[in-house]
Amino acid sequence: MEEQVSRFVAGSYLQPLPPPKDMTGLSGRLRRSFFATPIDAVLTLLSLLLIAYVASGLFHWGVTTAIFTGDDRAACLGPGVGACWAFIGARFQQFIFGLYPVEERWRVLLVFALLVILLVPIAIPRVPYKRLNAVLLFFVFPLVTTVLLTGGRFSMSGASIALVFALAAVVTLVLCVGISSRASSSTLMKFGYGLAALAVVAALASPYLTLNRFSVLTFRWDVLSFLALLAAIGAIALAIATALSTLDEKAPALGLVYPLLAALFFVSMLTGDFGLAFVPTNLWGGLLVTLVVALTGIALSFPLGILLALGRQSRMPAVRLLSVIFIEFWRGVPLITVLFMATFMLPLFLPSGVSLNQLLRVLVGVSLFAAAYMAEVIRGGLQAIPKGQYEGADAMALTYWQKMRMIILPQALTLVIPGIVNTFIGLFKDTSLVSIIGLADLLGAVRRGFSDPAWITPTTPATGLVFAAFSFWLFCFGMSRYSIFMERRLSRGHKH
Repeated sequence: MEEQVSRFVAGSYLQPLPPPKDMTGLSGRLRRSFFATPIDAVLTLLSLLLIAYVASGLFHWGVTTAIFTGDDRAACLGPGVGACWAFIGARFQQFIFGLYPVEERWRVLLVFALLVILLVPIAIPRVPYKRLNAVLLFFVFPLVTTVLLTGGRFSMSGASIALVFALAAVVTLVLCVGISSRASSSTLMKFGYGLAALAVVAALASPYLTLNRFSVLTFRWDVLSFLALLAAIGAIALAIATALSTLDEKAPALGLVYPLLAALFFVSMLTGDFGLAFVPTNLWGGLLVTLVVALTGIALSFPLGILLALGRQSRMPAVRLLSVIFIEFWRGVPLITVLFMATFMLPLFLPSGVSLNQLLRVLVGVSLFAAAYMAEVIRGGLQAIPKGQYEGADAMALTYWQKMRMIILPQALTLVIPGIVNTFIGLFKDTSLVSIIGLADLLGAVRRGFSDPAWITPTTPATGLVFAAFSFWLFCFGMSRYSIFMERRLSRGHKH
């Protein structure tokens, strides 16, 4: 007997069934997240009780029994008095500006406004003109900030000016090699390397030698520093000539003039007279010092960390050894020790007649310290790039710097965004250590307020520390959330 088998062929796709009602909506999410099992339910209830207890205590201390207005400590004395927010209101401007002259504080506010105006557009992905915005933020803004906060009119020696142009020559040579694959084998380029090396060595050696001095364009020069300047300009000219002779399209070679223009802008900004009153850095304090130290450390440690990470993976033994020594030295020294070294030992290595104020020495120490940690974070990203990416770049006949700039570094930096931001957050919090060497950052300014006889009360220290903690948390939380936003936008996380 033949078996009868019925066949069914669906004429259309079946629509998926809706999820159970008890698994959707707010109640479903709460059930899955907090009440999935009896143990989860018990832990959730205990946590809610603990949160309610702590929150009610903070609300009672910070709002219900707090004092918001008052002229002195008398307002915050008495039984059952909570937070003394009147102390924060009375000394708020000192927490922001330190001892910066009152009539000149508009300059600090202008710097804060410029920072927000330049930072917000570069942080929003869809805002156009990113390259111009980056140039203004990372190159123009620091110089404008320096002039506004200090008053400008710095006295630069011929050796300092020659060193600036020597560094511009080095950058020009690197850019030339990056845009032209035939530049490194050019005879003009080899002469350019020699002139750039001569310029750097002569500029560094000039302060230590006593030579005949003369004036040119209101600047004091000696024979060695003026020779360094001429050698630097000659190296820049040879790099541009090499690019023009080796490139089929001449337009990219015009971009090599930007380092020279940047050096001219740097010297003219620092030495120019803009009619601003001079404000010494020992009058700075509060949030101003915190932001100056943190933003300077972040801005300098990031590019230096990239160079150190590339140097540690270099095939040249000397470069790799120097990078390893630098990184391991700074990673093995506590930041407090670095601050003391920058304050007391760095002047010992400077030539006679050359001095750096305390804040500038701290900026140098913090930047070098953070660069060592940043280098290791970026090196982790470089090691995570598959070998095929390097081989593909080599197959396209890209130069080393073209390969790193266009293929390797964008991927490596994207992979280590959490580590980079974590280093930035740690650096921002570590700025509070500068109070140990006498600089009044935000936390230092708050702690100095505790000794003010007009505001000595039992609740003043707790109120000030809560205010400082919330201020630091606000900045760090903002950096953390922006990091998460960038990770999601670049879609480099694991998707489930």
